[in-house]
Amino acid sequence: MNPEPFAAQSDQSAARRLRLVTLIFPPAGLWLLWRGPAGIGRKLFGSVGVGLFSLVYAAAILFLLHRFTGLRFEMQGRPIPIPTWQTTDYARLEKARSEKAGSAPAKATPAEAKAKSPPYWTDFRGPNRDGHYTEQPINVDWAKSPPKLLWKQPVGGGYASFVVAEGLAFTIEQRRELEAVTAYEVETGREVWAHSYPAHFQEWMGGEGPRATPTWHEGRLYSLGGTGQFRCLEAATGKLLWQHDLFAENSCLNLFFAVAASPLIVDDKVLVLAGDPQGRDGRMLIAYDKVSGAPVWKEMQDKAAYSSPMLVTLAGERQLLVHSAGHLLGVSPADGKALWRFPWRVEFDNTIAQPIVTGTNRLVLSAGYGTGAVGLELNRADSGFAVKELWRNKFLKNKFTSSVLHNGHLYGLDEDILVCLDATTGERRWKDGRYGYGQLLLASGHLVILCGDGDLALVQALPDRHVEVARIPAIKGKTWNHPAIAGGKLLVRNAIEMACFDLR
Repeated sequence: MNPEPFAAQSDQSAARRLRLVTLIFPPAGLWLLWRGPAGIGRKLFGSVGVGLFSLVYAAAILFLLHRFTGLRFEMQGRPIPIPTWQTTDYARLEKARSEKAGSAPAKATPAEAKAKSPPYWTDFRGPNRDGHYTEQPINVDWAKSPPKLLWKQPVGGGYASFVVAEGLAFTIEQRRELEAVTAYEVETGREVWAHSYPAHFQEWMGGEGPRATPTWHEGRLYSLGGTGQFRCLEAATGKLLWQHDLFAENSCLNLFFAVAASPLIVDDKVLVLAGDPQGRDGRMLIAYDKVSGAPVWKEMQDKAAYSSPMLVTLAGERQLLVHSAGHLLGVSPADGKALWRFPWRVEFDNTIAQPIVTGTNRLVLSAGYGTGAVGLELNRADSGFAVKELWRNKFLKNKFTSSVLHNGHLYGLDEDILVCLDATTGERRWKDGRYGYGQLLLASGHLVILCGDGDLALVQALPDRHVEVARIPAIKGKTWNHPAIAGGKLLVRNAIEMACFDLR
């Protein structure tokens, strides 16, 4: 009897079994292929086929998980999106708000809170927008005495930070199809008021929600939403005092990642960046009367950046530092006219980091996307001001964060690794410790770092070595929001959770 037909049938059966197993679970099919009797050439050719099918198989699995289980893909700073199930839980958020409202003790009146703790952290990154906390010493012995968690609860989406005044912490968040400017008791986390209106900004890389931190000043809260809604509220109650639609009124388009600059109070005005000007009537830098909201002046046809304007004194001149998409500008606070310009372009127009003033006439700029840092010197000249480049390197690439200055040295995240640079020469002193694409501030000679994964780290600000004191879990999920400190209490948030820690 001829055995060849039976052998052929056996081979066909094995091939069908191999295809079926590969279709169900490609790694098992690859294992069967290499255990079988096929020659090395067929095994290599089959491995390539299984590998290609595995890509389609994985994509199909991810699609089904996204479609039916809520899996989403999140950009966390690197070019490849990361799958995650962590997102704003609106049901949990609303439940927490309801429970807090029913169980928290009555809040102190604004007058009592003001007498107890004068307003301090009322602006993005602190009083001078430089990330320095000097109100009082903080606990720096985290190894023996970690920060005490006062409260933690859900929060809406977005990348805004907190400002704090009169016992309340203010932020702006996305709640389904509404933007909500919100006020919480610092002591308890209880929501005191929420001013909501229809607005929903979303893009596929950064996700949903407003980006700009509100500004508190003399009992008023100034808030810029992701769709250009600029509003002034009574800080104690959330009552709307006045509002402007920046895009419609100033012939501007939104930025790709949404307008992100915090409003800035200068004398009797509040300044705001309105986006990308269009046509001859479009203007980017807008000044309103801080009380009435009446327009005062509008200047600049440059496209805005994502960095917030700063009021500084350089070379003896009080001026604004304003980042456009292609320049750093020194601007007159009186009328918005440019005093000087320095070319500074970042890939995709992603100028995000704040300028760092390092001397009476010196400053440092930094950016990610392969850009690096540059040290500048500003001097008076016959025609106004001259900008001199002192040094340039790629040792400090602030991508979504800003650095701080301490005792002549810069401390900041070079992408996701902490680095120390000599502010005068740009020389790198050390580079160590991974903290993700997080944020940091300076307090009591230490760096308080809110890591990209929501952890809190404390690092000594030393120019000769990297010393991490401790690292503790704080909140869950991707965290690009800047921390805030007032009255010794640290407030942190991302698009999922917020928390308050006692650092006194």
